[in-house]
Amino acid sequence: MHDGHRKRMKDRFYSDGGFDNFAQHEILEMLLYSTNARGDTNPIAHALIERFGNLANVLEASPEELKEVKGIGENSAFLISMLPHLCQAYQRYKWDFRVPLSTTDLVGQYAIGLFIGKKNEEFRMLCLDSNRCVFYDGVISTGSISEVQAYPRLVVAEALKRNARIVIFAHNHPSGSLLPSVEDIETTRVLLEALEPLDILVQDHVIVSGQSYFSMSEGGCFH
Repeated sequence: MHDGHRKRMKDRFYSDGGFDNFAQHEILEMLLYSTNARGDTNPIAHALIERFGNLANVLEASPEELKEVKGIGENSAFLISMLPHLCQAYQRYKWDFRVPLSTTDLVGQYAIGLFIGKKNEEFRMLCLDSNRCVFYDGVISTGSISEVQAYPRLVVAEALKRNARIVIFAHNHPSGSLLPSVEDIETTRVLLEALEPLDILVQDHVIVSGQSYFSMSEGGCFH
């Protein structure tokens, strides 16, 4: 019975071309096929949604929290916990085609991929070549769920180390707000002033929340 149900679910996935028409528990049910060879994963999927509220919260739960749900063992907890990081890696490596970040939307989409599954704030710097393709991106600093400090000394040192001539800053707001805070605007001003004498262009500073972004350059925060 389970084999027939699993085949129907897989056929539905292929015919639909993805998960658009699947309920959240159905996505988890299919995911758990990999670690539950023969058992019925539907009740486990329902229990996960009941425990954590929605699919995103399930994927962002810690392995210890996941294993509190009946039916979730070490392998299932590892698989679920790995998924946000897999999505982040996918988003990053699909840019291997050297797509220039020549528009605000391309910058925003690239930045969104950097923060998938991140619960705390991070401040990152991207270094671009003369064609505006990313040749380095790294975390400058990390913070709590509500704040992160971008120290100018660290930014300048990293930019000089990478021989950067064009940089983009990006940080996330896990709290959900896309609007820059007073501190965000002041930090950007300080960084602009620190890098200008070094002839390093700051192309943008992007704030990410979920699948949305805010360009501080386009929003007039650079003036």
